[in-house]
Amino acid sequence: MPALKVAIVQTHTHWHDPAANRAMFDIWFDDVPAGADLIVLPEMFSTGFTMASAEVAETMEGETVRWMQQRAGELGKTLCGSVVIEAGGAYFNRMLWVPPDGRISFYDKRHLFRMAGETEHYQPGSDRVIVRINDMRVCLAVCYDLRFPVWLRNRGDYDVLLVVANWPAARVGAWTALLRARAIENQAYAVGVNIVGTDGAEVAYSGGSAVFDPQGQVVLAPSPKAEVVAAELDLEALEDYRRAFPAWQDADEFQLE
Repeated sequence: MPALKVAIVQTHTHWHDPAANRAMFDIWFDDVPAGADLIVLPEMFSTGFTMASAEVAETMEGETVRWMQQRAGELGKTLCGSVVIEAGGAYFNRMLWVPPDGRISFYDKRHLFRMAGETEHYQPGSDRVIVRINDMRVCLAVCYDLRFPVWLRNRGDYDVLLVVANWPAARVGAWTALLRARAIENQAYAVGVNIVGTDGAEVAYSGGSAVFDPQGQVVLAPSPKAEVVAAELDLEALEDYRRAFPAWQDADEFQLE
């Protein structure tokens, strides 16, 4: 089974300036390893983490979505990250998954960060979304979702938990601890992508993008720098571990209502 090669773009973002952000990421793409299968951008990568949803929202036919499709095709890699999207008169913090063929899957952030007013400006999603790449099943999640283990509980349906975020420096210790915990309890890889710098709301970010294996061991160590980093996720090793330590067989049954 070929490993899944994930490239993470950890950088600042330009506040409320999608064109500048798209141009910036085009430059960062030059640093993505040629063998990467998946490129992950942060939460609200085109605008920063903003509550001005009506002001900055694009549609699924907008420039940022078209840019993602174009770049995924040109690079021959899957591209993902979240964008402010308007659909049906509502606004969503929408994580877009765009493979080279341009066929988009998306996940709308379920848990909105009320402490910043996100609950007042966005509509929560209702469905978990699992996508596939290189025989691996990937569960999509956005930032604050990471604090809710019931929502992210592995039901035997994913191998990788992928979280894109704008997680502030003031709480970066919780970010790292929760990523590791989600990996251990779900017997899955946990991949977290964050930003650096200070946004237009004067919130500071210190990076910390990281990858943990199902035993909580570091695959990719957190860093405070703006950079492109990469990690390989080994499905065969994951399956061997699940067979050797089948804690998943003793998980409690439950149903979300």
